[in-house]
Amino acid sequence: MPISAARLAAFEILLRVQEQGAYASELLHSERLASLSAADHGLCTELVMGALRWQSALDDDIQAVSSQKLSRIDAEVLVALRLGAYQLRFLDRVPAHAAVHESVELVKQARKKSAVPFANAVLRKLIGKSGEPKPTAGGFVLGEESESPEELASALAHPAWLVARWAVEFGSKSARRICEFDQQAPPVVLRMPASGAFPPQQANRGLVGDPGEALEAQLQSGGVRLAPGRLLRSARVVLSGTGSPTRAVVARVGVEGDVVHTPAYLEHRLAIQDEGSQLVGALVGRGSRILDCCAAPGNKTAALAEANPRAAIVAVELHPRRAELLRRRIAAHAMVEVITADATALPHGREFDRILADVPCSGTGTLARNPEIKWKLRPDDLTDLHARQKAILAAALRHLAAGGVMVYSTCSLEAEENVAVVEEVLRDHPTARLLDCRARLHELKAEGELTWPDVESLTSGPYLRTLPGTHPCDGFFAAMITT
Repeated sequence: MPISAARLAAFEILLRVQEQGAYASELLHSERLASLSAADHGLCTELVMGALRWQSALDDDIQAVSSQKLSRIDAEVLVALRLGAYQLRFLDRVPAHAAVHESVELVKQARKKSAVPFANAVLRKLIGKSGEPKPTAGGFVLGEESESPEELASALAHPAWLVARWAVEFGSKSARRICEFDQQAPPVVLRMPASGAFPPQQANRGLVGDPGEALEAQLQSGGVRLAPGRLLRSARVVLSGTGSPTRAVVARVGVEGDVVHTPAYLEHRLAIQDEGSQLVGALVGRGSRILDCCAAPGNKTAALAEANPRAAIVAVELHPRRAELLRRRIAAHAMVEVITADATALPHGREFDRILADVPCSGTGTLARNPEIKWKLRPDDLTDLHARQKAILAAALRHLAAGGVMVYSTCSLEAEENVAVVEEVLRDHPTARLLDCRARLHELKAEGELTWPDVESLTSGPYLRTLPGTHPCDGFFAAMITT
């Protein structure tokens, strides 16, 4: 019996994540998977993301029945065992014999034939454990809100050092909500275009009316069901299922494939973008000269261009390949100039009245979408990131015009990358001062763009702070600075 296309693709992706440090979300949308059917792509996504989200729990299961330490098991064998263990523990609709057989076949195909009896024995022992309570998204096997960070980390498959930090920073209940959120597939969220975002011939494609409303109608007629976003008026959540909207469920796994094959997505007239990310872009507001310091992949750049159709926008990206992808992403916006450069050393001395510095970060606010981060990240990494982030913020401030506004942001939950960066840079720049994000959030609320009822919950002091599980989005931090 041949190995199913979905399992083979999942195995190859997980092996690249394990050995090369690749990102699963990028590989799941690569050309390699273009030939998979929608069902196989959905199963592949479930296997990859599930195995990564629950990796430490799966490793505990494997170690409990293994005659070898995990550190001595070849990467190919361990990845195959994790795939089998995930199916046995979490996927009730997958027959145990299929999970075992295909995982063993993956070991054979990886030319690890000497490990076949070992892999077969481990997985057959795990069949007996597969009937134990499963920590699914809706019913974790935990106590009564009294877990230590170590217990929480073990039960919800997170590094203990990260959970301990979150418990100190946000409180134990919030730490638990973050971990629970991370273990679920996040919803597919779209950013719809603002009125006037595109020239008429690009915006409506023959439809009349507001571009966003026309595009939504076009998507709905093509079978993509949508519901309003929970934070922002311009956001839409993709639904799966048929019938009335009240019976539809949020699309989480695989269904985004229905969106990415629509003309609107392929022509970059909408974007898949988390609501927290959209909110950061909305903080920037309106200007005539705008700088986006770390612009790729371009979702925020496109949002800035749509909100400021007459502004001159400079989008900076360090890596040439990503800069080229960025150019394609914002091709419809003629006023955007893409520069391949280091954000700490821009090749000109222009000043801007609006700047966005959405800097490279650890990404700990996005673990639901990028679960491999939690297994790669080390505490020392935060020190290196902190230094890079300070350099970018300090350099960007030199290009902020008097009276202009700059937004510094990350998708990290870690204080070293957020408050510490802002405070240290501002100490060295006495002419710059911090603005209170609440004022801008209340403006967005008054304009009808921000629909979340509790504005204050989106802030921590003067900063924007969204928390997974507390808010319906990834974890983002933002500071607003003026001169």
